[in-house]
Amino acid sequence: MSVLEIKNLQVQVSTDEGPKDILRGVDLIVRAGETHALMGPNGSGKSTLAYAISGHPKYNIVGGSVTLDGQDVLEMSVDERARAGLFLAMQYPVEVPGVSVSNFLRTAITAVRGEAPNLRHWIKELKESMAALQIDPTFAERSVNEGFSGGERKRTEILQMELIKPKIAVLDETDSGLDVDALRVVSEGINRVQASGETGILLITHFTRILNYVKPDFVHVFHAGRIVREGGPELAVDIEENGYAQFVTA
Repeated sequence: MSVLEIKNLQVQVSTDEGPKDILRGVDLIVRAGETHALMGPNGSGKSTLAYAISGHPKYNIVGGSVTLDGQDVLEMSVDERARAGLFLAMQYPVEVPGVSVSNFLRTAITAVRGEAPNLRHWIKELKESMAALQIDPTFAERSVNEGFSGGERKRTEILQMELIKPKIAVLDETDSGLDVDALRVVSEGINRVQASGETGILLITHFTRILNYVKPDFVHVFHAGRIVREGGPELAVDIEENGYAQFVTA
Protein backbone atom coordinates (compact mmCIF):
# COMPACT_ATOMS: atom_id res chain seq x y z
CA MET A 1 0.00 0.00 0.00
CA SER A 2 1.48 3.31 -1.11
CA VAL A 3 1.76 6.15 1.42
CA LEU A 4 2.38 9.87 0.96
CA GLU A 5 3.61 11.36 4.22
CA ILE A 6 3.98 15.11 4.77
CA LYS A 7 5.67 16.21 7.98
CA ASN A 8 5.91 19.80 9.25
CA LEU A 9 6.08 21.14 5.69
CA GLN A 10 7.00 24.83 5.53
CA VAL A 11 6.98 26.78 2.29
CA GLN A 12 7.86 30.35 1.31
CA VAL A 13 7.52 32.43 -1.83
CA SER A 14 9.73 35.32 -2.86
CA THR A 15 8.12 38.77 -3.02
CA ASP A 16 9.39 42.31 -3.57
CA GLU A 17 9.22 42.75 0.19
CA GLY A 18 11.19 39.57 0.84
CA PRO A 19 10.29 35.94 1.62
CA LYS A 20 6.66 35.31 2.57
CA ASP A 21 5.56 32.27 4.58
CA ILE A 22 2.69 30.37 2.95
CA LEU A 23 2.75 26.93 4.60
CA ARG A 24 3.54 26.98 8.31
CA GLY A 25 3.92 23.35 9.28
CA VAL A 26 1.62 20.94 7.45
CA ASP A 27 1.25 17.32 8.63
CA LEU A 28 -0.75 14.91 6.48
CA ILE A 29 -0.71 11.22 5.55
CA VAL A 30 -2.54 9.91 2.46
CA ARG A 31 -2.65 6.17 1.81
CA ALA A 32 -3.67 4.27 -1.31
CA GLY A 33 -7.40 3.65 -1.28
CA GLU A 34 -8.15 6.73 0.86
CA THR A 35 -9.84 9.94 -0.24
CA HIS A 36 -8.95 13.11 1.66
CA ALA A 37 -10.79 16.39 1.13
CA LEU A 38 -8.67 19.46 1.88
CA MET A 39 -11.00 22.42 2.34
CA GLY A 40 -10.55 26.05 3.26
CA PRO A 41 -11.17 29.65 2.23
CA ASN A 42 -9.34 31.46 -0.57
CA GLY A 43 -5.72 32.24 0.22
CA SER A 44 -5.35 29.63 2.93
CA GLY A 45 -2.51 27.81 1.13
CA LYS A 46 -4.28 24.76 -0.29
CA SER A 47 -2.99 25.14 -3.84
CA THR A 48 0.49 25.98 -2.53
CA LEU A 49 0.53 22.55 -0.88
CA ALA A 50 -0.41 20.88 -4.18
CA TYR A 51 2.26 22.67 -6.19
CA ALA A 52 4.97 22.35 -3.55
CA ILE A 53 4.44 18.58 -3.46
CA SER A 54 4.67 18.48 -7.25
CA GLY A 55 7.89 20.49 -7.44
CA HIS A 56 6.83 23.91 -8.75
CA PRO A 57 9.97 26.12 -8.68
CA LYS A 58 8.04 29.14 -7.40
CA TYR A 59 7.68 27.56 -3.97
CA ASN A 60 10.69 27.31 -1.68
CA ILE A 61 10.70 24.44 0.83
CA VAL A 62 12.25 25.82 4.02
CA GLY A 63 11.38 23.01 6.43
CA GLY A 64 9.78 19.62 6.84
CA SER A 65 9.69 16.57 4.60
CA VAL A 66 7.56 14.81 1.98
CA THR A 67 8.01 11.10 1.32
CA LEU A 68 6.29 8.61 -0.98
CA ASP A 69 6.74 5.01 0.10
CA GLY A 70 9.71 6.15 2.15
CA GLN A 71 11.44 7.94 -0.74
CA ASP A 72 12.33 11.63 -0.34
CA VAL A 73 10.04 13.43 -2.78
CA LEU A 74 11.71 16.79 -2.24
CA GLU A 75 15.00 15.44 -3.61
CA MET A 76 13.31 14.38 -6.85
CA SER A 77 12.96 16.41 -10.05
CA VAL A 78 9.43 17.08 -11.29
CA ASP A 79 9.53 14.22 -13.80
CA GLU A 80 10.97 11.85 -11.18
CA ARG A 81 8.04 12.64 -8.91
CA ALA A 82 5.62 11.80 -11.69
CA ARG A 83 7.40 8.52 -12.46
CA ALA A 84 7.41 7.67 -8.74
CA GLY A 85 3.61 7.81 -8.77
CA LEU A 86 2.59 11.41 -7.97
CA PHE A 87 -0.10 13.01 -10.12
CA LEU A 88 -1.38 16.58 -10.12
CA ALA A 89 -4.62 17.68 -11.75
CA MET A 90 -4.18 21.43 -12.07
CA GLN A 91 -6.78 24.06 -11.33
CA TYR A 92 -5.91 25.72 -14.64
CA PRO A 93 -4.67 23.01 -17.03
CA VAL A 94 -2.23 24.39 -19.61
CA GLU A 95 -2.20 23.98 -23.38
CA VAL A 96 0.46 21.82 -25.03
CA PRO A 97 0.37 22.85 -28.71
CA GLY A 98 1.55 20.30 -31.24
CA VAL A 99 1.19 17.30 -28.92
CA SER A 100 -1.95 15.20 -29.34
CA VAL A 101 -3.86 13.91 -26.33
CA SER A 102 -3.24 10.32 -27.45
CA ASN A 103 0.52 10.76 -27.89
CA PHE A 104 0.83 12.72 -24.66
CA LEU A 105 -0.90 10.02 -22.66
CA ARG A 106 0.93 7.11 -24.28
CA THR A 107 4.27 8.83 -23.64
CA ALA A 108 3.34 9.52 -20.02
CA ILE A 109 2.24 5.94 -19.44
CA THR A 110 5.43 4.62 -21.06
CA ALA A 111 7.51 6.79 -18.71
CA VAL A 112 5.63 5.57 -15.63
CA ARG A 113 5.49 1.87 -16.55
CA GLY A 114 8.93 1.69 -18.14
CA GLU A 115 7.53 0.25 -21.39
CA ALA A 116 5.05 1.31 -24.04
CA PRO A 117 1.55 -0.17 -23.72
CA ASN A 118 0.43 -2.64 -26.38
CA LEU A 119 -0.96 -0.46 -29.16
CA ARG A 120 -4.17 -2.45 -29.70
CA HIS A 121 -4.96 -2.57 -25.98
CA TRP A 122 -3.99 1.09 -25.62
CA ILE A 123 -6.42 2.28 -28.28
CA LYS A 124 -9.23 0.24 -26.72
CA GLU A 125 -8.45 1.52 -23.22
CA LEU A 126 -8.26 5.13 -24.40
CA LYS A 127 -11.57 4.92 -26.27
CA GLU A 128 -13.35 3.35 -23.31
CA SER A 129 -12.06 5.95 -20.86
CA MET A 130 -12.95 8.82 -23.17
CA ALA A 131 -16.45 7.45 -23.64
CA ALA A 132 -16.94 7.10 -19.87
CA LEU A 133 -15.95 10.76 -19.43
CA GLN A 134 -18.12 11.81 -22.39
CA ILE A 135 -15.12 13.19 -24.27
CA ASP A 136 -15.53 13.46 -28.05
CA PRO A 137 -13.31 10.72 -29.56
CA THR A 138 -11.85 13.24 -32.04
CA PHE A 139 -10.17 14.97 -29.08
CA ALA A 140 -7.63 12.12 -28.98
CA GLU A 141 -5.90 13.66 -32.00
CA ARG A 142 -6.22 17.28 -30.91
CA SER A 143 -3.40 19.12 -29.14
CA VAL A 144 -3.60 18.83 -25.35
CA ASN A 145 -6.10 21.40 -24.04
CA GLU A 146 -5.72 23.64 -27.11
CA GLY A 147 -9.11 25.22 -27.72
CA PHE A 148 -10.70 23.11 -24.96
CA SER A 149 -13.38 24.60 -22.74
CA GLY A 150 -12.83 24.63 -18.98
CA GLY A 151 -14.98 21.54 -18.55
CA GLU A 152 -13.20 19.70 -21.37
CA ARG A 153 -9.84 20.46 -19.78
CA LYS A 154 -10.99 19.10 -16.43
CA ARG A 155 -12.34 15.93 -18.04
CA THR A 156 -9.01 15.48 -19.82
CA GLU A 157 -7.19 15.78 -16.47
CA ILE A 158 -9.33 12.97 -15.06
CA LEU A 159 -8.73 10.97 -18.24
CA GLN A 160 -5.01 11.25 -17.56
CA MET A 161 -5.49 10.09 -13.98
CA GLU A 162 -7.62 7.10 -15.00
CA LEU A 163 -5.10 5.90 -17.57
CA ILE A 164 -1.86 6.65 -15.73
CA LYS A 165 -3.12 5.07 -12.49
CA PRO A 166 -0.88 7.01 -10.07
CA LYS A 167 -0.14 6.00 -6.50
CA ILE A 168 -1.22 9.40 -5.17
CA ALA A 169 -3.39 11.91 -7.05
CA VAL A 170 -3.63 15.55 -5.96
CA LEU A 171 -6.69 17.22 -7.49
CA ASP A 172 -6.45 20.99 -7.18
CA GLU A 173 -9.96 22.45 -7.36
CA THR A 174 -10.98 20.10 -10.13
CA ASP A 175 -14.60 21.14 -9.53
CA SER A 176 -14.04 24.85 -10.21
CA GLY A 177 -15.83 26.18 -13.27
CA LEU A 178 -17.81 22.99 -13.90
CA ASP A 179 -21.52 23.01 -14.63
CA VAL A 180 -23.78 20.44 -12.99
CA ASP A 181 -23.46 17.83 -15.74
CA ALA A 182 -19.69 18.16 -16.06
CA LEU A 183 -19.30 17.97 -12.28
CA ARG A 184 -21.20 14.68 -12.24
CA VAL A 185 -19.12 13.18 -15.07
CA VAL A 186 -15.82 14.28 -13.53
CA SER A 187 -16.89 12.96 -10.13
CA GLU A 188 -17.79 9.59 -11.63
CA GLY A 189 -14.29 9.42 -13.10
CA ILE A 190 -12.75 10.15 -9.70
CA ASN A 191 -14.95 7.48 -8.16
CA ARG A 192 -13.77 4.89 -10.68
CA VAL A 193 -10.17 5.57 -9.71
CA GLN A 194 -11.17 5.56 -6.04
CA ALA A 195 -12.89 2.18 -6.42
CA SER A 196 -9.69 0.50 -7.60
CA GLY A 197 -8.19 0.96 -4.13
CA GLU A 198 -4.77 1.55 -5.71
CA THR A 199 -4.70 5.35 -5.62
CA GLY A 200 -4.77 7.74 -2.71
CA ILE A 201 -6.67 10.94 -3.54
CA LEU A 202 -6.12 14.39 -2.06
CA LEU A 203 -9.08 16.46 -3.26
CA ILE A 204 -8.59 20.21 -2.77
CA THR A 205 -11.78 22.27 -2.91
CA HIS A 206 -13.51 25.39 -1.60
CA PHE A 207 -17.00 23.98 -1.81
CA THR A 208 -18.85 20.92 -0.59
CA ARG A 209 -20.81 20.34 -3.79
CA ILE A 210 -18.30 17.85 -5.25
CA LEU A 211 -18.48 15.94 -1.97
CA ASN A 212 -22.09 15.12 -2.78
CA TYR A 213 -20.63 12.88 -5.51
CA VAL A 214 -17.15 11.97 -4.22
CA LYS A 215 -17.37 10.71 -0.64
CA PRO A 216 -14.23 11.48 1.37
CA ASP A 217 -12.87 9.28 4.13
CA PHE A 218 -11.25 12.27 5.81
CA VAL A 219 -11.85 16.02 5.73
CA HIS A 220 -9.17 18.56 6.67
CA VAL A 221 -9.78 22.28 7.15
CA PHE A 222 -6.94 24.52 6.01
CA HIS A 223 -6.37 28.03 7.31
CA ALA A 224 -3.31 30.34 7.28
CA GLY A 225 -1.02 27.62 5.97
CA ARG A 226 -1.97 24.93 8.47
CA ILE A 227 -4.52 22.18 8.99
CA VAL A 228 -6.67 23.53 11.82
CA ARG A 229 -9.39 20.86 12.04
CA GLU A 230 -9.74 17.24 10.93
CA GLY A 231 -12.63 14.82 10.84
CA GLY A 232 -14.80 12.60 8.69
CA PRO A 233 -17.51 13.43 6.15
CA GLU A 234 -19.56 15.07 8.90
CA LEU A 235 -17.01 17.91 8.97
CA ALA A 236 -17.94 18.83 5.39
CA VAL A 237 -21.58 18.99 6.44
CA ASP A 238 -20.61 21.34 9.27
CA ILE A 239 -18.75 23.56 6.79
CA GLU A 240 -21.76 23.64 4.47
CA GLU A 241 -24.04 24.69 7.31
CA ASN A 242 -21.76 27.05 9.25
CA GLY A 243 -18.95 28.11 6.89
CA TYR A 244 -15.24 28.50 7.59
CA ALA A 245 -15.51 31.47 9.95
CA GLN A 246 -15.83 29.19 12.97
CA PHE A 247 -12.37 27.73 12.28
CA VAL A 248 -10.79 31.06 11.37
CA THR A 249 -12.01 32.58 14.62
CA ALA A 250 -10.79 29.59 16.59
